[in-house]
Amino acid sequence: MATVTDSGASIVLIEDDGPIADLVDLYLRDAGFRVYQATSGRRGLEQITDRRPLLVILDLGLEGEMDGLAVCRTLRERSTIPVIMLTARDGEEDRLLGLDLGADDYITKPFSPRELVARVK
Repeated sequence: MATVTDSGASIVLIEDDGPIADLVDLYLRDAGFRVYQATSGRRGLEQITDRRPLLVILDLGLEGEMDGLAVCRTLRERSTIPVIMLTARDGEEDRLLGLDLGADDYITKPFSPRELVARVK
C-alpha cells in the first residue's frame, strides 16, 4: 500500500491564489510529490475523484459556489483521505470548525513552505 511519503505520491492542491498554489506546487514537487492543482471547489473534487491522491491540501477561502468548508464536508461524506487546510482564516473558531469538519491539520497563511512539506510527509 502506498503512503504519502512514497516517491511520486500524488496530492491534490485546491487553492485559488495562483502565486501561493505555484509556491506550494514547487516545494512539493521538489520533495518528490506529484501535484494536481485546482482553483475551485468543484474542480478540486473532480481532481480527487480522477486522481485518487493520498492527500488533499485545501484553502478554506475559495471563491465561487463551493468554499473550502463545503469541499471538506463533501469530501468527508465520501472519503477518509487526509486533508490539510491551508488558509488565511486564523481565528480559533475557524481552526476548530475546520478540524471538526474533518481536517487532519490546519496551517494558517502566511506559512513556511518547508514546514508544509514536513507536515505533508
